[in-house]
Amino acid sequence: MVSCVIGEILWDIFPDGERFGGAALNFCANLQRLGDQAILFSAVGDDLHGHMALETMRGLGIGTQGIRVVGSVPTGTARVSMNEAGEASFVIPRPAAFDEVEVDAAMLMTLEASGVDWVYFGTLLQTNAATERLTHSLKHALKPARGFYDVNLRTGHWNLALVQRLSQLASVMKLNEVEAETLFSLTNASEESFTLERFCTRWAATHGIGVICITLGPAGCMIYDEGAFHHVPGFPVTVCDTVGSGDAFAAAFLHGYELGWPTASAARFANALGAIVASRAGATPSWSIAEVESMLGKQFMDDLS
Repeated sequence: MVSCVIGEILWDIFPDGERFGGAALNFCANLQRLGDQAILFSAVGDDLHGHMALETMRGLGIGTQGIRVVGSVPTGTARVSMNEAGEASFVIPRPAAFDEVEVDAAMLMTLEASGVDWVYFGTLLQTNAATERLTHSLKHALKPARGFYDVNLRTGHWNLALVQRLSQLASVMKLNEVEAETLFSLTNASEESFTLERFCTRWAATHGIGVICITLGPAGCMIYDEGAFHHVPGFPVTVCDTVGSGDAFAAAFLHGYELGWPTASAARFANALGAIVASRAGATPSWSIAEVESMLGKQFMDDLS
């Protein structure tokens, strides 16, 4: 599987230090470890953070051919605050280097030759009108590649109309329960109460989305798949921090989904990897396929083979 990924590279600033991250970067790192190919398009500043980012990407096995180095703005950062449950909130200064993402004609030819299967995007970068235009044009140019929209609503960096436009590009959409309830409340003209099923049914019908993944933290996730619903339990772990766990879930789910696994099985696999990442510090901690398989159990893996 080959994925074209448009998104942020940044440094997460925790109270105890800096850690490399960004949703798109985290997604790519996990896809690469799963044996898939991810081509990331972003930008870093011509500064210490930027040079460290490129070096760290190479160490993670992520190609840097789609990364611009710009001198006009600094490499992105996100100041991270954690609550008692290990859940994170972010303050992200803008403009940042990741707002300067571009794909030139030569890179577009490379993408076309690579046979891209998926175009991955989030919301953060798309608040920049030029980036949103780029995402729409890439999705069109790379047909029949499908869209994976990892919503990731960050305070001050999204609006409803933007989310609705991006949803139109998606075959698969992933968000958490709070985000689903927020979108439902903003678009529900009646006074019906929120349920996961009601949100998924309406959002999928409105925007033509086949699969919606709603992550539920320790409770696992719920998957909407062409009108069917699957509640998939999570795995109990001691949470270190949740930064990057949703990105790991996204990569693992897409990996299994592209292999043709039942969506509930792909979600179970994704829950396992997300739990492992949440149990460790930082957005791209070390993990192995053997650990994921051990958490899932031999019978589960045998059933997929």
